[in-house]
Amino acid sequence: MEIPPWITNPFDETEVENVILQEKLLELHTNEELKVTFKGGYQKFWLQVEIPDKHLGLWGIVQKLLVAFPSSHVVEKSFSVVANLLTKKRSRLNIIKRGDLRLFLTKLKPNIDNFLSIHQVHPSH
Repeated sequence: MEIPPWITNPFDETEVENVILQEKLLELHTNEELKVTFKGGYQKFWLQVEIPDKHLGLWGIVQKLLVAFPSSHVVEKSFSVVANLLTKKRSRLNIIKRGDLRLFLTKLKPNIDNFLSIHQVHPSH
C-alpha cells in the first residue's frame, strides 16, 4: 500500500494533481496552530479531534489509509476462522454453538440474555 507524501508530511510543499485536493491542502498549510501539533508525528496529527471537523475532505482520504488495519492480528485471525469454515471441519460445524464469523473478529461479547429479556413473544391469534 502506497501512502501519498502529503499524508506523511502535510505541511511540505508537495504538488498534487487533483485541484480540489490541492486547495484543501493549501487551507491546511495556512493553519499555524496545526503546524505545532504536527511535531508528534503524522499519525497523531491526523487522529486529532479537530481534523475530521475542519478538514473533512482530507480526512476522508487519510482515514482509508491510516485506519484500515492497525495490526495484522485481525487479518490473520479472520483467515484462520475462514480456513476452519472451508476445510473438512465444515460438515461437523455447529453454527449455533460456533456463532457468527463477525463475532470472531471483535472483542464484543453478545448479551443473549438481554436480547431474550427484551424480546416480546408474538401472541397467537
